[in-house]
Amino acid sequence: MSTAAMSRPRSATPGAAGGGNVTFFGVMRSEFIKFASLPSTLILILSTMAVMIGFAALGTWLFGSTMDSFSSPEMTAQMGDLNEITASMPVGGLTFAQLIIGSMAVMVMSSEFATGAARSTFVAVPRRQLVFWAKTLMVTVVSALVALISILVGFVVAKPIADNYSMDLEFTSAAFQRNLWFGMLYVVMVSLIGLSLGSLLRNSAGAIVVLAALFFVVSGAVAGFSTMVSWLADAMRFLPDHAATALMQAPGTEGALETWQSGLVVAGWIVIPLAVAALVLQRRDI
Repeated sequence: MSTAAMSRPRSATPGAAGGGNVTFFGVMRSEFIKFASLPSTLILILSTMAVMIGFAALGTWLFGSTMDSFSSPEMTAQMGDLNEITASMPVGGLTFAQLIIGSMAVMVMSSEFATGAARSTFVAVPRRQLVFWAKTLMVTVVSALVALISILVGFVVAKPIADNYSMDLEFTSAAFQRNLWFGMLYVVMVSLIGLSLGSLLRNSAGAIVVLAALFFVVSGAVAGFSTMVSWLADAMRFLPDHAATALMQAPGTEGALETWQSGLVVAGWIVIPLAVAALVLQRRDI
């Protein structure tokens, strides 16, 4: 009996559990299943869509009512390019929805550590980078789909309201196409920054506070003081929300970076936090 016990193979070491045949697609599939099983994710996704669609309708109605009340062409001209403004209505809820979708991305990573699930996750998948980049791809896909659906439904809802006020809101217009695709990029950027913060701080509340501070407090403070401190006006263009918004505006907008420059800034705000988070996750104790 003792001989049989001694000869029994030792195959259940923690570091090797499931590590032999683990693939990236297998890990990603597992992450999607885990993500879909959480009720909070569905609530946050639906909340994001409701805010974006609701503000698309409300913003279009308010803008149409305002334009309808103007009594002279001179007053209308002071509003600027009306086609550009009208085309931005389906993405009018981004300012508020970004914190909701960002919070969801934060919890994708921070909840692993808050619940202690990270230990079992990294026992099953010892290569931490597989888990991190699988979560990154999952968050990218989910946030892009949420943004795309929200903006398209927002357009469908806003279109009859715009027509009622004789506003030109066309799906094929260059202005709306910029808002559609770069608006989707904006949401993906916020989500990936949130994922990075969740991985770095490992605390949902703390990471969400930092995310809100970056997109609301810092951005608002810099914009407010930029009228008094000239260099802040230049610095403001390199903040993530301003750079992403510049992509949705017409090329050559006064005070904004060029399109390719704004694209590089947005890419930097995505790549650098992700790279730092991946490096820290690899070297830090669970």
